[in-house]
Amino acid sequence: MSRGVVQPVATGDSRPRWSVMIPTYNCAGYAEETLRSVLAQDPGPEAMQIEVVDDHSTADDPEEVVARVGGGRVDFHRQPEHLGVVANLNSCLQRSRGELVHLLHGDDLVLEGFYQTLDARLREEPEAGAAFCRHVYVDERGRWIDVAPLEPASSGILADGARFLAAEQRIMTPSIVVRRSVYEQLGGFDDRLPCAEDWEMWVRVAARVPVYYEERPLACYRLHDDSNTGRNLRNGRGLDYTRLAIEIFAEHFEPAERPAVRRTAFSRYAASGLETARRLQSQGDAAAARAQLRVVWRLERSPRTAAGIARVLARSVARRRRIGSQWTR
Repeated sequence: MSRGVVQPVATGDSRPRWSVMIPTYNCAGYAEETLRSVLAQDPGPEAMQIEVVDDHSTADDPEEVVARVGGGRVDFHRQPEHLGVVANLNSCLQRSRGELVHLLHGDDLVLEGFYQTLDARLREEPEAGAAFCRHVYVDERGRWIDVAPLEPASSGILADGARFLAAEQRIMTPSIVVRRSVYEQLGGFDDRLPCAEDWEMWVRVAARVPVYYEERPLACYRLHDDSNTGRNLRNGRGLDYTRLAIEIFAEHFEPAERPAVRRTAFSRYAASGLETARRLQSQGDAAAARAQLRVVWRLERSPRTAAGIARVLARSVARRRRIGSQWTR
């Protein structure tokens, strides 16, 4: 297991307030919108480092997008070989120089006021090690699908932040800013988690430092099949990595708290996995539904879960019979 060491910025190096680090991999089609959303709020190079860190893309050319849209304002680094999601994120952390680090995936974007608002909140609350806002879910074309629920009901430092964030993945990566000093203290992302690595990190952060919550939705998380989450959905690996993330971040709590932390999160994601399995089944993807169900049973072996699995399997049998009867007519 490795979380990587985030070394302090070398003495004498310039320290902007912000480092906006944009990891990319085969998502240049979205990167223009991502960059424009940042540049529209750019306070200048002395206050903000903006850098795209590409994980050796092979399907497109992010460097061309950076040159065309950035106009020399945005730095570009291409990894000499494909590292994978976690290693590229950790590379972003190490390459950052700012006091505040914002990891903005190359298919996500920020809304007006993101940097100004979270900067102000972290100045007002110097004990806070991180700040996040509500997020908006958008589709491939940038159309709003949904907005994260208003929880808590108002802005402020999270009460019992680690337990709150451990119960459910409430923070999407584009919506959170972390002080670089916190990453230096806690290390980078956990390489055991090719998916759900962000959830483990945010719980780890909240277990060590106060976290500020901003009720305004100021960041957008894009849903599409080619995202890291989308790629790990149909084979059940995404849910299995969620299970592993829960096991890992439970260790950030006192021993007496860990069973309750695990139970709460396992139950929440068993229910979520059942819903995903039902949706996949209705789309005719029985293999993907079964992959979800296998992990669901590992998450929570309860009468409720057993009944839910039985309903999904019954619908699968009924669907096969309907299709079979159509062919025999």
